[in-house]
Amino acid sequence: MQVLHTIAELRDALALHRERGFVPTMGNLHDGHLALVKQARELVGPAGAVVASIFVNRLQFAPHEDFDTYPRTLARDCELLEGAGCDIVFAPSEKELYPEPQGYKVTPPAELGDILEGHFRPGFFTGVCTVVHKLFNIVQPTVAVFGKKDYQQLMVLRRMVAQMALPIEVYGGETRRSAEGLALSSRNGYLSEAEKVEALRLSRTLKALIARWQAGERDVAALERDAMQALRDAGWAPDYVTLRRQHDLGQAVDGQPLVALAAARLGTTRLIDNVEVS
Repeated sequence: MQVLHTIAELRDALALHRERGFVPTMGNLHDGHLALVKQARELVGPAGAVVASIFVNRLQFAPHEDFDTYPRTLARDCELLEGAGCDIVFAPSEKELYPEPQGYKVTPPAELGDILEGHFRPGFFTGVCTVVHKLFNIVQPTVAVFGKKDYQQLMVLRRMVAQMALPIEVYGGETRRSAEGLALSSRNGYLSEAEKVEALRLSRTLKALIARWQAGERDVAALERDAMQALRDAGWAPDYVTLRRQHDLGQAVDGQPLVALAAARLGTTRLIDNVEVS
């Protein structure tokens, strides 16, 4: 496995590979990331090249968020990626990826980019779309794999690829969870042992909301309000708990595939999760 730090090196290394699988990450990897790499390997086959990028993208962090303290664990990440079948790790410096201030940016439409995560983290999806579009231009993958845990992000990026007519197939990888049911996240490392136990409440809250919907309750606002209050009563600070259509994150409609999504802060750590409703 090669670990490359410049765009020129990466392009040289990829010159002989027509099929390229790509998994963008910010590092501090866990089994969920490694599953995406393995999925990319299956998609491009043994003759294709699998690239994972590791870059903590300043553009998607608000000033009060954890850019400076976000864990950087490159050596460990590379060991894990090699074991997962990755061929190339692209780990550029900030100066390499942004040699000058990034004045040109990719902004998703407000109806998708300014709701839920985009509402509570203004500018987040512009930062994500800008760096991913730039990485796509550098890697020129045939397939890219993103985790479903970041459900809205996956949808935003799929729409970007479609509207920009990029020749890339975007795949979603299923959310990986701990044995207890906690969705794997790089930010789980911020949680104390007691908080890791309490964090399981987030997925239970989503499942309880879904159970009420499936039992015939159709007042979505009341379902969401009760779920939010249940988290508050347990000491959480929720941003949203909501039931939406899977295909566009619009308001829930009976008879259509739905997804329950939540974002909430437990102590100092903000967690997100989602559960699809078939």
